[in-house]
Amino acid sequence: MSDPALGLLMLTLIVVVIMMGFPTAFTLMGLGMMFGFAAFYDPTQSWTDNRIFDLMVQRAFGAMNNESLISIPLFVLMGYVMERGALVDKMFFSIQLAFRNFPASLAVATLIVCTFWGIASGLVGAVVVLMGVIALNPMLKAGYDVKLATGVITAGGTLGILIPPSVMIIVYAAVAGQSVVKLYAAAMFPGFFLAFLYLVYVIGWALINPKIAPKSNATIPVPDWVPKLQAAYSRNMPLALLRALVQPGKAAAIDKDGKPFGYGGVVRSAVIASFPLLLSAVMLGGIWWYVVIHPQDDAIAGAPVALGTGGTAKSAVAGPEKLEPLGAAPSAEEDKPEELGAGGNAAEAPNTGAPEVLQEMSSLDAVRPAQGASAASGPDPAFFNWFWGIVAVTALVMAWYYRKMGAEQFALLGLLVPSVMPLGLLTLVVLAVILFGITTATESAAIGAAGAFILGFAAKTLDWTRIKQSVFLTAKTTA
Repeated sequence: MSDPALGLLMLTLIVVVIMMGFPTAFTLMGLGMMFGFAAFYDPTQSWTDNRIFDLMVQRAFGAMNNESLISIPLFVLMGYVMERGALVDKMFFSIQLAFRNFPASLAVATLIVCTFWGIASGLVGAVVVLMGVIALNPMLKAGYDVKLATGVITAGGTLGILIPPSVMIIVYAAVAGQSVVKLYAAAMFPGFFLAFLYLVYVIGWALINPKIAPKSNATIPVPDWVPKLQAAYSRNMPLALLRALVQPGKAAAIDKDGKPFGYGGVVRSAVIASFPLLLSAVMLGGIWWYVVIHPQDDAIAGAPVALGTGGTAKSAVAGPEKLEPLGAAPSAEEDKPEELGAGGNAAEAPNTGAPEVLQEMSSLDAVRPAQGASAASGPDPAFFNWFWGIVAVTALVMAWYYRKMGAEQFALLGLLVPSVMPLGLLTLVVLAVILFGITTATESAAIGAAGAFILGFAAKTLDWTRIKQSVFLTAKTTA
């Protein structure tokens, strides 16, 4: 049998054996060894001399030496810890309420949670199973079409293999010998753009045929103390919280879950209310730093060092010349007569005695100012027009949002901040340390796993039993 025929037969048997229920890891390993043995079989040699045994040892040793593959179980552990910590349930509930006025709000919330969860776990199966448990039953009870409900979950689950940190990208980088960071950077925009296209498709389908996704009747649960705070200070929640910070006497008389609201409750509520403003300021400040300040720091750090005669490095800023005392004899260099046939003074002669490295440095320093001229001159003036225009629009949107913030908007913000912000911040940190070259994929995976444990303990939903389940599922998935 020819080699192409052996390959096709092996692929067919892989599908058949997996469909029969055999574990994927043992199926791939067993069939690979069997067909490799058949491909390298030589009748003139003993069966123990088959090359497949040497290749098996070499590949196992190579996989153990690959540091990038260590990140796979860490990313998977990060996802399972968040799943067992019940962090996704709160996120789905709060995002569903945030998009309650959108067509197919449950489907939209499912896609958004799938995107976040795909980033956290990096696996397809884990996302599909978890969202099937959390979102499928609510969508079917709300009267959603079965095709839409199942299609949203399966399509959103596939985002986990594209949006970093993806396990499939790590495996591909290890097999193809490519950089994980470069593959992550290349997959970032297509992954989020695909999620956006999914949202556009679902919303457009619901607008064309509203029967497939009935409008949600969900209401935002408003805590009892919020109307009391409004009655004591103002109907506008930001204004009421500002007045409560200055005059906390009335707020101390308000009960919250059977306890006095207190000044600490006012401060926590003010921080939650100011979160959109703080987030906008951090994002705009990060853009300003990356485009304006960061290139200037690089230009200053790469400033050229002037080379003096004789190949010795001197500072670009000339200091005061050293004066010789009166009556001192001229130096030996100045008193030395020129040799016959010398073409001019020695300073104009080429510095052939300088070391080669210093000569190369002098040539590079001559070119470096031209290369760093653009960085030192700053970004294009059009950037400043766009940036300050975006700042102005953001300021107007924030002013309108805070002017309209009432009890329901504040209650919704109080649900979104503790449920979405921790996972979003952890995801941002994990991706940022990889893309900016601060850490490798393995180190960032360790940061993500440690952050998942911290979030689970902070939410008081993670115990010893769930930790053991997370570790067992991680070992089973990555075996």
